[in-house]
Amino acid sequence: MAGAIDAPSAVAEVVRFHGHMCPGLALGIRAAQIALREIGSHSSDEEVVAVVETDMCAVDAIQYLTGCTFGKGNLIHLDHGKNAYTFIRRSDGKAIRLVSLPQALPADPEWSALFAKVRAGEATPEQRARFQALHQQRAQAVLDAPEERLYAVRAAEPVVPAHARVHESVPCERCGEMTMETRLRRFRGQMLCIPCFERLDSRWPRRL
Repeated sequence: MAGAIDAPSAVAEVVRFHGHMCPGLALGIRAAQIALREIGSHSSDEEVVAVVETDMCAVDAIQYLTGCTFGKGNLIHLDHGKNAYTFIRRSDGKAIRLVSLPQALPADPEWSALFAKVRAGEATPEQRARFQALHQQRAQAVLDAPEERLYAVRAAEPVVPAHARVHESVPCERCGEMTMETRLRRFRGQMLCIPCFERLDSRWPRRL
């Protein structure tokens, strides 16, 4: 996949995976492009790690193009609400952090007004069509922009996470659903999954 992201076919594959093209997905494509060049090729195993600080559309492009996935344990989500990504190469600890710049998606009053109408379900068919056209234009602008307008890229501290571990699963003593042993919580002598623990713990009276 490395070196092929510029090809229309590669972009089309990402769009099929995500479901649509949008500015966020385009930002992810460009982030993956930098990661593949600076850190290494598509990760068939766990040799490359991506730490993402958002759950926005960009992450779909990153996991598809870099091969970092939750299932392999080399896609780590930190809920910081930032369009920021750290990529780490295990072999030598090289790491880079990408942070999006304000000019990556410049303000567009017309787009913002139409977006509000679309989200509220108040847009006319003509307004929806205009919004989609602007949306595609913004995405294409990201794909065409020079990297220095999109991301600040710097070396990062190489905090290499442990390889994914396989744990035993045991039944929750309340709902009976199999749960990874490291995620069980003890409550009044029972080993419970997190949802059962939180439901019971919230009902348990507390002393003030």
